[in-house]
Order: sequence, then C-alpha cells, then structure tokens
Amino acid sequence: MVSNDSNSVSPSSSDLTVIIDTGCANLNSVKFAFERLNANVVITADFDVIRSAARVVLPGVGTAGAAMAGLVEKDLVNLITSLTQPVMGVCLGMQMLASLSNEYGGRSNQAIECLNLVPTEIGDLDNKGLPLPHMGWNQITVTDHPLFTGIENGSYVYFVHSYRAPLSDYTLASCEYGETFSAAIGKGNFFGVQFHPEKSASVGAKILQNFLNMGKAQ
Repeated sequence: MVSNDSNSVSPSSSDLTVIIDTGCANLNSVKFAFERLNANVVITADFDVIRSAARVVLPGVGTAGAAMAGLVEKDLVNLITSLTQPVMGVCLGMQMLASLSNEYGGRSNQAIECLNLVPTEIGDLDNKGLPLPHMGWNQITVTDHPLFTGIENGSYVYFVHSYRAPLSDYTLASCEYGETFSAAIGKGNFFGVQFHPEKSASVGAKILQNFLNMGKAQ
C-alpha cells in the first residue's frame, strides 16, 4: 500500500521510533521528550515508515469519537492493528487500544468502536466527588512489565483525563482517584499509559527510555 502522507519521510537509521501523525495537539511535546533521550524519532503517517519502525507511539488528545474518526480518515486503522513491533498508546492513544469507549464526544449516543487490541472498555472515571478532569500528579502501582523496569510503586506521574480503563487482567499499572483504575493496559506488543510520560519528569523519562529499549532494529 502506498503512503497516505504526501510529505513522505524516510527513516535515517534502522532504530527508528515513529510517532503516528494522528493530527492531535501534543505530537511535538512527545517528540521532544524522546529527543531529550537522544532517540531517532519522527512524526509521520507514512505507511512504509510506520511499518519499518522499531517501535511506534500512538498519541491522542481530545475525544475518542474524534480520534477514531481521524484514524479512519487517514486509513490508519488496519495498519495499526497489523503492527508486530512494540506499540505504545499515550493518554487517549491508550484508550483507543481498547474495544469500546463511551466517550461520545458529541458525535452520537452510541459507544465508540476503538481498535479492539486490548479487550477492555473505556468508561467514565468514578471520581466519587473529586474534581474532573483528573488533572495533575498522582501515584501509580506497577507490575513487572518491561515498560516499568526500575519504576517504584508510589512513583508520581502526570494525568489529564475524565475517562478510564477499569482494572482487568490487562492492567499493567494502576492509580487511585475516586476509584482505582488502570494507569496502563496492554496485551502482546500493544500497551498504553493513561498518563503523560512526556510531562512526568524523571519517572516519565525512565518509562520512555524503557520503551526505547524495546523493539529490534529492522
């Protein structure tokens, strides 16, 4: 399949990290965070570059409905679901890995079909009277997933969200804000974090470095 990006990008080395150009607003902040770790990173929607990358980031801000519509418009859904290298979703990008989301975004009164890569459903955060969105620093409890190598339980990361994945067999890290929810989920080579590692200081940088340690050069 040919690229759907008129400004085609060629990888400058075999160990490339690709941030998928979903059109969302936080792309450069994620890119700069990887660049601070001396990563070879590009933002692109070029099919061939994404396929050949050592690892792929799926970013996202806004609503699930608008974000999924953007992936469909760019013809990226089948490409993303076919990837075999490590793929990390960030914030809404994590939620898009799930099966469904009830974040309608004003588009309809029906649940939004997501990428169905991690069998869980995104719902409203049960904040139990705390302010929404859940915004700011909060502690996480982690598992032994490679993404959290060297990250201690109780480490602080930065959140901005009102929807969440519940605790499940696919929870890789958890956090409490009203209810206890999944701060990270994953299945196979697909995993994601609800928080913003690019805004989470040294802990976030360590998580991004762990991600860079995954994936083999093509």
